Amino acid sequence: MSGQPHQGLNVLLDAWSVDRAIGDLLTRAISPSGLTADEFAVYSLLARQGPLTPSQLAEQMAAPPTTVSSYVTRFEARGHITRERNPRDGRSYRISLTSEGRRSHRRAAELFRPARQAVEEALGAAEPGVRQALAQLREAVDVVRAGTASEPGTPEALT
Repeated sequence: MSGQPHQGLNVLLDAWSVDRAIGDLLTRAISPSGLTADEFAVYSLLARQGPLTPSQLAEQMAAPPTTVSSYVTRFEARGHITRERNPRDGRSYRISLTSEGRRSHRRAAELFRPARQAVEEALGAAEPGVRQALAQLREAVDVVRAGTASEPGTPEALT
C-alpha cells in the first residue's frame, strides 16, 4: 500500500482520493474567480455542451435533481444562466450560460489552465491512457449505479 490515504484499498476509494485531491487543486487554482471547483465543473459542462435540461445536467454530474435545482437557483441569482423552454418538451426547460456566466467561466478557466497543464505534463505519455481508464471507470460506475439504484449498499463493498 502506498503512503497516500486510501491508495491501494480498492479502485473506488482510490478514485475518491484522487477526486478529493483534484477538488483541492481546482479550488486553490480558481479561487480568485469567485467560483468553487464544483461550480466551475458545472459551468464547464454548460459551456461545452450548450443548453442542457436539468435532467441532462443531473446525469452528467451524477447528482440528484435537488442538487441541480440548487445550482440553477444560485447561478440564476448571479445572472450567470438563463432558462429557456425546451423545444422538444414544453414542460421542461434548458439551461445555458449568459454572457456574464461565460465571462466568469473563462476567468476561472484561465486560472485553472496552469494547473491542468502541469498535471498533463506530469502524466506525460500516460495521459491518454489515464483519460481512457477514467472513461472506463465512469462507465462501470454508471452501470452499477443503474443496476443498484433501489438496492441498499453493503458495507463490505467499501473495503
